[in-house]
Amino acid sequence: MDHTSDDIASAPLPTDQTLRARKSLAAQVVRFVAINWKMVKIILKEYH
Repeated sequence: MDHTSDDIASAPLPTDQTLRARKSLAAQVVRFVAINWKMVKIILKEYH
């Protein structure tokens, strides 16, 4: 028996703050740079 609709109905909803962060271009740029910087550090560790 498929309980997908029950699972979706019981899923937590994002807060107003979360929704604002998802819509904010500035917040997305900051996250993008942070994630890419972490990847660069990991890659550079492999070469040293």
